[in-house]
Amino acid sequence: MVIQRWQSVLLLVATAVMACFTFCSLGQIQAPDYTFNFTTMGFFSEGMATDGASNVGIHTWYLFALSLTTSILLLIDIFLFKNFPLQMKVCLICIAFIIATGAAAYGVGVNGVEGCSVRWSTPALCPAIAVVAAVLAYWKMRKDQEKLRSYDRIR
Repeated sequence: MVIQRWQSVLLLVATAVMACFTFCSLGQIQAPDYTFNFTTMGFFSEGMATDGASNVGIHTWYLFALSLTTSILLLIDIFLFKNFPLQMKVCLICIAFIIATGAAAYGVGVNGVEGCSVRWSTPALCPAIAVVAAVLAYWKMRKDQEKLRSYDRIR
């Protein structure tokens, strides 16, 4: 018997937040010639350069792949409720992936364009929100596991 109430909602929140992080703009970088839009797919110039040069971009597909994989794993974790120990393990893996995604995005944003700093936008906070939701979901799973064990002792 599996209770599975709030952890599904919390995992769904973490999935939605990480999907938002994957597909939204994380910030902007102002360089002397360009304004770069920073997403998980890379840095891409907005508009035309002031000197008429062609548009430039730096791809960060590894960050996009890591973020998308994390979102998909969180979604899969919702449907693992019939295999409770596996769901808890996948939740811990998801927490590690979320932390890695946030750290990688921060590292890429800070070191992406030399001599420029990032003006972060709101979706850059998504990994922090997703970590909190995933940790709370894991905590709820542990509580449900303890409750089920106590019911088994009564029988």
